[in-house]
Amino acid sequence: MQPSLPDGALVLVDRRAYATRAPRLGEIVLARHPYRTDMRMVKRVAREPQGGRVALMGDDLEASTDSRDFGAVALGQILGRVVLRLT
Repeated sequence: MQPSLPDGALVLVDRRAYATRAPRLGEIVLARHPYRTDMRMVKRVAREPQGGRVALMGDDLEASTDSRDFGAVALGQILGRVVLRLT
């Protein structure tokens, strides 16, 4: 599967989207990488939050680094919901 966002694509992020609710299955989010503090990642919510953590998955399953590699991320790592993609 090809990635939903090609390299160099710009996204608009609603940073307040999760102030009153948790991310929902299938939403595309901007999150901090759990091990690389200098890196932000755009991933799809693959599993509803459980125990304060959410599983994230990239659309390109063969090439993505995601929760299959580093596990579910804390809800505090989610920076916002992607609301617009510009390619």
